[in-house]
Amino acid sequence: MGLKATLSRPLAAYIVRQYARWQHDPIGTQQRVLRELLAQGTRTAFGQAHDLAGARTATDLAARVPVRDYEGLRAWFERMKTGEPNVLWPGRPLYLAKTSGTTSGAKYIPLTRDSIPNHLNGARDALLHYVQRTGKSQFLDGKLMFLSGSPELETLNGIHVGRLSGIVNHHVPAYLRRNQLPSYDTNCIEDWEQKLERIVDETLPAPMTLISGIPPWVQMYFDRVVARTGRPVGEVFPGFDLFVYGGVNFEPYRRKLFDTIGRPVDSLELFPASEGFLAFQDEPGNPGLLLLLDAGIFYEFVPAERFFEPNPPRLTLAEVELDRQYAVVLTSNAGLWGYSLGDTVRFVGRYPFRVVVTGRIKHFLSAFGEHVIGEEVEQSLREALAAHSEVEVTEFTVAPLVSADPATPSRHEWLIEFARPPRSLAAFAAVLDAGLRRRNSYYNDLRTGNILASLQLTGLPTGAFQQYMKQLGKLGGQNKVPRLSNDRTLAQGLTGT
Repeated sequence: MGLKATLSRPLAAYIVRQYARWQHDPIGTQQRVLRELLAQGTRTAFGQAHDLAGARTATDLAARVPVRDYEGLRAWFERMKTGEPNVLWPGRPLYLAKTSGTTSGAKYIPLTRDSIPNHLNGARDALLHYVQRTGKSQFLDGKLMFLSGSPELETLNGIHVGRLSGIVNHHVPAYLRRNQLPSYDTNCIEDWEQKLERIVDETLPAPMTLISGIPPWVQMYFDRVVARTGRPVGEVFPGFDLFVYGGVNFEPYRRKLFDTIGRPVDSLELFPASEGFLAFQDEPGNPGLLLLLDAGIFYEFVPAERFFEPNPPRLTLAEVELDRQYAVVLTSNAGLWGYSLGDTVRFVGRYPFRVVVTGRIKHFLSAFGEHVIGEEVEQSLREALAAHSEVEVTEFTVAPLVSADPATPSRHEWLIEFARPPRSLAAFAAVLDAGLRRRNSYYNDLRTGNILASLQLTGLPTGAFQQYMKQLGKLGGQNKVPRLSNDRTLAQGLTGT
């Protein structure tokens, strides 16, 4: 065992003990975090405009600061981008994490001197929890690959701007830099397909032990490795022990990805976002992600079914219930106040508080009043895959299909790119439809009343999703395909109709 693997073990034990301290009093920890945030907020233009000096509790915060997404806070972010100090947080941000996804252009999420450790420590502590829980640390002596965005940064009014993954790349500890792949120069390549070829060049001769990234883009890398070598990934990299992922539900990709690896490897799920590192899988085999409560973030949770009300309820950690869908709202030391993250979660544990990520609050299908969410379609697909062991799915999305004939019911269309198709598309579609009917009572009522017909399953050619994302300029990196749409834009882009 090498030096890094050996030294990681006492450090892992120490970190797990530190986490246990705030886990003993999660509610008190969150109350303390809120008080600290409010104290700093009084020193900002936002705090003065919203009377944060008079706020002490979550109730006070909710009375003064409404829930807003990026667009709702855009005016404040624009002031911050000019270099004006003390807008949302004391001083100026160290970085702006640039992300896409809004209708009116890119988002610029602040990373402050106080918030950047949250992103760095979250990933570190996830790996150390893995070491402590499993006793496995040898992976730290091999090569670690992180599929990420370019680390090249621009400067805007004296503030560094870049992708979050690229920003974090600049803060990889020196003792791990010699283990890190791909190289800096390769990471700077903007064209995803060229970058992927260079990554394969660099990693094939390397003793890879950990591979990390968003599952569909890791799958692309694995496919290139297999194409080059003619062997499974697990044979090409015999020391590959740990796959780290986040950003999307892994289940739709699991079968194909592990088939490409050719043998079991451990996996570790993270819940990172440009707005903060929120949670990680702290116990192997437990799908729940430990919510990080002492990391400069105060959490509120809005029942998903009430999110679009004018003044929805905002629940603290003490008020949440198990197995309900909540939209996540953040107040943090990045200068985010009552910020709607856009993600939905479901609590699967309390004391300690653990969540599973279930989708996006704006990604739902309710063209006919059914309000189907991402978790419901993903679980239905998982059930269909279990019933049809021959099937492997590369990617999928679901859209409404409105009938032009008033006498013919409308339906959902599932657009699936199969790596290995089912022997019977009709049988596979029937399992999908039955699964969704069990999980969503509104959909079942519409099906029972013949308002909606059974779903239409459309198989897409190999590479359809990659080609579509390439046309949008969103191939690779941290970009994700929406699971659900309320219109036909994505479906038409995939089918050309």
